[in-house]
Amino acid sequence: MMPQLNPNERIQVDTSDEDSQDGQSIFDSQSLIDSNLSFASSVRDYCYENGRRYHAYRHGQYPFPNDQEEQDRLLLLHHLYKLTLGGTGTAEWAFEMAEDFPNAEIIGTDLSPIQPSWAPPNCRFYIDDAESDWTFTPGEKFDYIHMRSMGGGIGDWPKLLKQAYQHLRPGGWIEVQEFEAAVASDDGTHALAPTMVEWIEKVNDAARRFGKPMNIASQVQSWMESGGFVNVTDDIYKCPVGGWAKDRQLKEIGRLGKVLVLKVVEPYSLALFTRVLGFTYQEAQSYLEKVRAEMMNTKCHLYFFFHFVYGQRPMETNGEAST
Repeated sequence: MMPQLNPNERIQVDTSDEDSQDGQSIFDSQSLIDSNLSFASSVRDYCYENGRRYHAYRHGQYPFPNDQEEQDRLLLLHHLYKLTLGGTGTAEWAFEMAEDFPNAEIIGTDLSPIQPSWAPPNCRFYIDDAESDWTFTPGEKFDYIHMRSMGGGIGDWPKLLKQAYQHLRPGGWIEVQEFEAAVASDDGTHALAPTMVEWIEKVNDAARRFGKPMNIASQVQSWMESGGFVNVTDDIYKCPVGGWAKDRQLKEIGRLGKVLVLKVVEPYSLALFTRVLGFTYQEAQSYLEKVRAEMMNTKCHLYFFFHFVYGQRPMETNGEAST
């Protein structure tokens, strides 16, 4: 497991190696097979904007693309989460859970039918909007509900968590994995990347104005507790951006983290910058190129925080909740 650092604990910098290899691709992810799932053709009538593909079902509600490039990025994110913990985006999480727990039934939902055509027999997917009223019957209860990287795609988190609570069995668990949409440094080197810091502020501002805030990771615990969950825990991990950390495992995580952040700049920005902030496509790309250039500066010892928040629906005794 990756060293879990207190938010105030510093990451030691490897002064012997500024890691000039950061700019090279260190992870060659294999593209997942195009989905051939039998969903309605209207769901597959994707929309194209600024050269990227977006979902058709409830078009405009989710500001991030769903094309192959984005699926590859989500697969990278999946591996980064696993590295962080030592060990649903593109459905990889659901598939691995189905294989690890063959006697369990795994159900995934998404706005787009981008999952591979193959799946373990105990894993199913539905096209649905998590923000709408859930289509499961009141009697359908789950033992475990998992959400990951939904910041920027949800307008009403308390409502979402309330529905999760209602569909958990007493004693069941929920886990929400999110990263903070902010970067920091222990040594002040984030000052060497002013455009990148400004870019994150612009993304967060645009997401708020869009009605679906991005930087929500630090609020999930309080939302869960206010929603009635008990035994709520927020495990926080520092994730370096680049291979500058002295710790060997953090260095590996940082290298992958840098590739991921480079890949996230465009999909997290284009729709919000052009739809909300009034940028033209050319203006947005010019600005984002400056952001990526600053990220290549190996003198910047940046990191961001991962939050792994989990809680439990109380057990019920004589019709009343009990912890």
